[in-house]
Amino acid sequence: MDDPKTDYRQFFIEDTDFYNRIVLSFLLPQSLWVPLPRFFQTWLRNYIGGVLLYFISGFLWCFYIYYWKRNVYLPKDAIPSRRAMLLQIGVAMKAMPWYSLLPTISEYLTEIGWTKSFPRIDNVGWVAYVGYLAIYMVIVEFGIYWMHRELHDIKPLYKYLHATHHIYNKQNTLSPFAGLAFHPLDGILQALPHSLALFIVPVHFIAHLALLFIEGVWTANIHDCIHGKLWPVMGAGYHTIHHTTYRHNYGHYTIWMDWMFGTLRDPEEDEGKAM
Repeated sequence: MDDPKTDYRQFFIEDTDFYNRIVLSFLLPQSLWVPLPRFFQTWLRNYIGGVLLYFISGFLWCFYIYYWKRNVYLPKDAIPSRRAMLLQIGVAMKAMPWYSLLPTISEYLTEIGWTKSFPRIDNVGWVAYVGYLAIYMVIVEFGIYWMHRELHDIKPLYKYLHATHHIYNKQNTLSPFAGLAFHPLDGILQALPHSLALFIVPVHFIAHLALLFIEGVWTANIHDCIHGKLWPVMGAGYHTIHHTTYRHNYGHYTIWMDWMFGTLRDPEEDEGKAM
């Protein structure tokens, strides 16, 4: 009987080659990327994709909230300076080559059959696909919550890694460009639960890659200081509190982990106390 992982491997390799061709052939001459080993082609594709996503999402969101809707969502004195945003961009660009390693390594380990990923939804069916994805997201939420919390609680980790991100601790220093402004190792550690979950639960690998890149958009959104009031989403209102108290709202997409572990602080309750 054929080993399903052996059958899957060819699909994973074909998918990786397809994504590499789409991105790299569109942006670079073939003489620059075709001679590279596949691993480095994949890293280069992830790096270019990450940079484009960071700048496109950041510029569009900043244009919308700071210029098009100026003074609608934020008072003038809460809008960050261009200098602050340029500093955030500089930190993120220094880290981006390292960030790009994580999805690249995940793809390589998936191609050689080390993870539980599957390449096509019809490999498991829609019901199993949705169930596995739900379990995957719970693992990611749990893992990111505790990784983030330990980056605060373990003093050397905070001092040498996470403090780089927390220099942005007021509304007029936070911007969508702060979303990826981390020490490289800090950013990798916080995304690591996405990759570790691949070894625990079967998940559609394309969904995994999509969720990793959605992180870029999500982190831009939660650093804009605008409280969306969409329960139970851990939006910017919650995350702004995190940047000002350092002891609350460590969660990722939802409030559930903070609620369960006693670190939730509601921005609407804060607003009520301030009135």
